[in-house]
Amino acid sequence: MRTHLTVLILVLLAVTWCSPRQAEATLGEGSASLAKDRKALSSTKSTSLSQANYTVQEITSDATLVREYLTASGVVFGVAWNGLVHPDLTTLLGSYASEYQVARSQTKHGHGQRHLRVRASRVVVETWGHMRNLRGRAYLPALLPEGVSFDEIK
Repeated sequence: MRTHLTVLILVLLAVTWCSPRQAEATLGEGSASLAKDRKALSSTKSTSLSQANYTVQEITSDATLVREYLTASGVVFGVAWNGLVHPDLTTLLGSYASEYQVARSQTKHGHGQRHLRVRASRVVVETWGHMRNLRGRAYLPALLPEGVSFDEIK
């Protein structure tokens, strides 16, 4: 009986470790996993807008509207938001979050400044606004589609 229990536990652990994990649709990742962002942001609705060189997926929650900009091949190259609160940047930045945190700790930010621009080696994050109207964007300059300006991420 004890051997069967041990085997069962090992099989369950193997299945858990080998199961595919759903990635978040964050900067540099694919569009197939946008559902995880919707869940993380407690989204109430989402829409899709097509532009010439990219697609914008809008995710709306009670407090924030997040727009994820995808290349024609479905890779997220930019994210923008506005709302009552800033979204969890760890979720939106994914693997770039730690790079952003290091760059942010080294960026000077004056008291009373409402605009912060953090430029790391691969990611740029800007935040601005005031109470009840907080805005921001993050993008990967290397992944901007040809003919697309970072000013379009808004």
